[in-house]
Amino acid sequence: MPPVPVPPEVDRFLREPNPAVMASLRPGGGPHSVATWYDWEDGRALISLDDSRLRLGFLRRDPRVALTVMDGDDWYRHVSLIGEVEELRPDEGLVDIDRLATRYRGRPYSNRTSPRTSAWLRIDRWHGWYGSRAFREGDALVG
Repeated sequence: MPPVPVPPEVDRFLREPNPAVMASLRPGGGPHSVATWYDWEDGRALISLDDSRLRLGFLRRDPRVALTVMDGDDWYRHVSLIGEVEELRPDEGLVDIDRLATRYRGRPYSNRTSPRTSAWLRIDRWHGWYGSRAFREGDALVG
């Protein structure tokens, strides 16, 4: 797996509101994966978690995480990010979930009653898949 930082082509791809799946670890070590919204800023990924969700507890117990981001038009183009949650904090005023909802849906998040936690993921390594082969620098992930 290539080291970070990601090359410019991958950075541009991650800045797009592509579908993503996040995996964390259950207490017994098994995987727990869910579709999720994310944003990409300065080599880190932001996700938002409803405080009642299992994955928040899993991440508090074990911060290791994987996030796979797929091209919305061609899932054979994707980037997987491996790292750890480096920051968990309450989403005061629902600012971060609004940021994500606006990125994906064009409007603020509709549920204003459930408390949420923001998680910033530090990326340690990554790999990309482009068509039928591993990503190579210079591949145009974003059209």
